[in-house]
Amino acid sequence: MSVTGPLTWPLVSFEDRMATVDFRVSSRAHITLDSSVCRDCPARACIVACPANLFVPTSDGGMLFNYEQCFECGTCYMVCNGEGAISWSYPEGGHGVAFKRS
Repeated sequence: MSVTGPLTWPLVSFEDRMATVDFRVSSRAHITLDSSVCRDCPARACIVACPANLFVPTSDGGMLFNYEQCFECGTCYMVCNGEGAISWSYPEGGHGVAFKRS
């Protein structure tokens, strides 16, 4: 098989893509934050880096993380410059994100 032009992918709306995702939420968060470390963070890279927009700054300078719709990509853990601010682990067995076949 030869390719004669650039590869293209069909456009998929955000809603259609999210319809292929199933979140099996555990009662135990797989990511926890130390808000005391977040308060002193000047960058707050987790807010802009998280593809699911799950980090929310609080009025007291802390941070909330809504793990229930996390893609488990680890981006927040990689961009966090506050040592010890984020504790990340995989969700317990049977929980977490699952992609459905379309």
